[in-house]
Amino acid sequence: MSSQDWIEKDYYAALGVQKAASADEIKKAYRKLARESHPDHNPGDAKAEERFKAVSEAYTVLGDDAKRREYDEMRSLFGSGAFRRNARGAGRPGGVPFDVGDLFGGGAAGGERRFNGAGFQDLFGSIFSGAGGAASRGPARGRDVETEVVLDFDDAVRGVTLPLTLRTPGVCDTCRGNGAKPGTQPRACPVCHGAGVTTRNQGSFSFSEPCRECQGVGTVVDEKCPECQGTGGVTKTRTLNVRFPAGVADGQRIRLAGRGEPGARGGPAGDLFVQVKVQPDDLFGRSGEDLTLTAPITFAEAVLGTDLRVPTLDGAVTLRVPPGTPSGRVLRARGKGVVRTDGRAGDLLVTLEVVVPAKLSEEARAALETFVAQTPPAAREHLDARVRRVS
Repeated sequence: MSSQDWIEKDYYAALGVQKAASADEIKKAYRKLARESHPDHNPGDAKAEERFKAVSEAYTVLGDDAKRREYDEMRSLFGSGAFRRNARGAGRPGGVPFDVGDLFGGGAAGGERRFNGAGFQDLFGSIFSGAGGAASRGPARGRDVETEVVLDFDDAVRGVTLPLTLRTPGVCDTCRGNGAKPGTQPRACPVCHGAGVTTRNQGSFSFSEPCRECQGVGTVVDEKCPECQGTGGVTKTRTLNVRFPAGVADGQRIRLAGRGEPGARGGPAGDLFVQVKVQPDDLFGRSGEDLTLTAPITFAEAVLGTDLRVPTLDGAVTLRVPPGTPSGRVLRARGKGVVRTDGRAGDLLVTLEVVVPAKLSEEARAALETFVAQTPPAAREHLDARVRRVS
C-alpha cells in the first residue's frame, strides 16, 4: 500500500470501529469481518473477496501499533488542512480545487507541488522510509492470512495433526513467483538500480520515495507471465498439515510463519494465523490446564462417605468421599488433567452434587423421619435473630 492509500482510505471505517477503539476491539472486528467475507465461505463472490482484501489491508495497519500511530498522524496532518492551497476552498472566489493526487506528483499545471523546495512525494516518502536516508524496499512482503479450525475436545487436550485446506493467493507455478514469462527474467530497475527507492537531497534534508519506475520492487518485468500477469501470485487451493499442540485452548491463535500470501515478485510470504475453536465436551469441562467434572451423589453417600469411581480422558480413577461431605465440595485427582507445556499434567477437579430425590417410598419416608427425630436441627440462631428484629 502507498502513502496515498493512508490518506485516502479510512481503515477504521473498513473495520467498522471508532478511532479510539482498543487493540482488542480492532482485532475482534477484523476476525468477524474476515470470517464473513473469506473466499472459502463465499466461493465465486468477487465483492466478498474485495471486502476480505479491504479488511485485511486495514488490519495490517491498525493491528500494528507503530503503523497505526503513523497512520493516525498522517490522517491528522492531512485532515487539519495543512495541505490546502487556499483556505476559502474550491468553488468559492479565489479557491483552487484540491486534488489528493497533487500531493503525489501532479500539480494543477502538471508540475509537482513543492514544500520548501521538496516535493510532497519526497516528504511522504521520507515519513514511510524513516527520517533521513534511503531504505531499500525491494519486493513487497505478502499479506497475513487468517482462518479458523474447529477441534474436538479430546483432540485439543491430547494434540492432533490435521490437514488444512485453504483457497488463498499462492506462488505462481508458471513463473515461480518472479512475475516474468518463462524463459525470461526480471531485470534490475534502471532508475533505482534495484534499491526500490530513489533519494534526493534538498539542502540539509534527504528525502526518499518509492521508485516510480518499478513501484518500489527494485526489478522490472519486460515480458509478464501469462498466468499471473506479472504479479507472481495466483489464487489456488492448497493443503497444509498443521500440528496443534496438546492443550491448545479455545480462542488460541497459532502462527505459521511464511504460510500466508506470497510476496509480490518473489518477496517474502506473510504468515498464516489459525484461530482455534474447541467444541465443548458432553462430560468434561476445562479450566486452564485442569479438567472439571460434576458427579452426583446421594444424601446417604454424603453423610456416610463412599468410594466414587469417575472417568478420566484415558480411563477411570477412584476418589474417596469422606463422611459428612457437603454438596459442592471439590475432589482432586492429581495428574489427570491437560498436559502442561513443561510436560507435567493438570488435575481433574470433581465437584460433588448431592441429589435430593423428588419422591420417596413410605419406608424411606419413615426412615428419614426417624433420622430427623434423632438429629439435632441446623444451627440457625443468627437467622432467627435477624427475623425477630425485622418483624
